[in-house]
Amino acid sequence: MKVDKIVVGSLQENTYIITKDKKALIIDPGDEIDKIKPFLKGKELIKILITHYHFDHIGALKYFDEKLILKNLEEKQYQIGPFKFEIIFTKGHTNDSVTYYFKDDQIMFTGDFLFKATIGRTDLPTGSNEEMKKSLEKIKKYPDNIKIYPGHGEETTLKNEKQFNFFLKK
Repeated sequence: MKVDKIVVGSLQENTYIITKDKKALIIDPGDEIDKIKPFLKGKELIKILITHYHFDHIGALKYFDEKLILKNLEEKQYQIGPFKFEIIFTKGHTNDSVTYYFKDDQIMFTGDFLFKATIGRTDLPTGSNEEMKKSLEKIKKYPDNIKIYPGHGEETTLKNEKQFNFFLKK
């Protein structure tokens, strides 16, 4: 599986396009559709995954067919085309925050739940410190070798976060 990161918008949000067998998923089409479109050339877009519905993660959503958006999420395993992944509810930054875990590839897309060396804010509407603590406990149970692709900033690993992220070490 190939992962392309496109940094978009005034808040420098990470939009991801993942590709396998010329089929693609977009994760968090934040803004600047003209930056996103070239990464879709020659690929069939089969679904759009949203980690949470803050404006900086969905700004370019209006340029896509609404039928492509994965909705009515459940915390379970999904298979969409060649992609197998698990949805993990990781509330705290917002009450709709989810993480997408691609076990076969050992990667997670965490949105604004988990960043390199920190976590997402919990002081915005629908944010919750208590829910964030529960989500952090949940994520600690996953394997250390998972690569984390956050909603902003640099990639990291779960091992690195367990060792150096103050919020996961607690």
